[in-house]
Amino acid sequence: MRIIITILWFLILFKCLLFWTWLWQLKEYHFGRFRAHFETHKIRKKISSFWRIKFPKFTKKILFILFSGIILEVLILFFLFPLEDEKFYLWLLVLFILSPIIFSLLVLIFQIPAVFLRKRILKKAQKKKEKLKNLLVIGITGSYGKTSTKEFLTQILSEKFKVLKTKKHINAEIGIAQTILNELTPAHEIFIVEIGAYERGKIREVCQMIKPKIGILTGINEQHLSTFGSLENIIKAKYELIENLPQKGLAIFNGNNKYCQELFQKTKIPKKIIYSDDNKFKSIAKNLLPWNIENILMAAATAEMLGVSLEEIIKASKKIKSPIQIKKGINNLNIIDSTYSANPKSVISHLDYLKTQSAKRVIIMPCLIELGKASKEIHQRIGEKIGEICDLAIITTRDRFKELKRGAQKSGMPSESILFFKKPKQIYKKIKSLTNPGDIILLESRVPKQLIKMLSEKNGN
Repeated sequence: MRIIITILWFLILFKCLLFWTWLWQLKEYHFGRFRAHFETHKIRKKISSFWRIKFPKFTKKILFILFSGIILEVLILFFLFPLEDEKFYLWLLVLFILSPIIFSLLVLIFQIPAVFLRKRILKKAQKKKEKLKNLLVIGITGSYGKTSTKEFLTQILSEKFKVLKTKKHINAEIGIAQTILNELTPAHEIFIVEIGAYERGKIREVCQMIKPKIGILTGINEQHLSTFGSLENIIKAKYELIENLPQKGLAIFNGNNKYCQELFQKTKIPKKIIYSDDNKFKSIAKNLLPWNIENILMAAATAEMLGVSLEEIIKASKKIKSPIQIKKGINNLNIIDSTYSANPKSVISHLDYLKTQSAKRVIIMPCLIELGKASKEIHQRIGEKIGEICDLAIITTRDRFKELKRGAQKSGMPSESILFFKKPKQIYKKIKSLTNPGDIILLESRVPKQLIKMLSEKNGN
């Protein structure tokens, strides 16, 4: 009997090991993000997700951690607490209860060599970059709009220069370093770097490696407030890019963001620019969806400063594809796919676009994460916007559903029109029953991929 129980315990603990390595990997081994995972709802609700099998991405590091975890289980089981021990079952229970701490410590122990390896890679990348004397580096940071601005700027500058950019959502120091080491060549004239951070000091560290001459601050809001601790820390962290520009550098700010306006005023370097919607470049954004205007403005302003003519900017902008796609779905529904990313600013601006549509308007979204103490107020504000604009809202996570619903009802939305559904099949069934051809659905943030596929199938039943 003890042998059977031991085998079951071993399997359950291995499942636990998979879960905690998955979670730490998901949060990029960042303690602040890991902690924030449990702040948005009761811990028991989050721990309950353990019972659903979660598999981490099987990198060399993860495989080594899993192997070490298995060895640790065996050592504990057969050497520390043998089957003959009178308190054997008690020890099994204690070890299961302590397993989150044990396996988290195991993951963090493996971070020690990873830190040394990381520093080595950053130093190597810095030395390679320093040899490229004629390379112009453009850094882009902010709480939102980084990736879009990077993509737009790359498209425009590529008409005239040999440009390298960081790919997709690569914006952390190690990813940037690997881009330098693996892709940057002497043939490149411009290197466009998206820089993200979850704490102060990280953007400064990246700047020491890449030495940007142009810094673009796309905007600041409460995104990742839970990891930064305060809005003041967010502002200071994003401003690290501007602080690390050379005296002959160029700082570009989003004039539509009040925090950028304040930082523009305090910036001392001679060449600084602030752009807003009333700028001459606004006309070139007409071929893009409205929520990209700020980003294309920033890209156009930067390109002009680098000698690209207005005619060349307009020509290049016509080739730009928005990261947000509008497509036909089941029952001839119009699907706006903005699952690219999400933050409070983007959600509000996407809802403003939805307001321009005359058909029935539906939003499907999860609650936003890592907003810290501002989360309740932000979700209620988003809820008010949803209630003002949408005919139906389906929320896919429960974390701040109460605040979203309260805000929507405050704007006059009936209680039965803002619903919580978690499973894609439930949402799909509800959408089919409550919509008609021509209605428009906004998919916001990280909605389930299965749902996106189901709604996108034009001939779906």
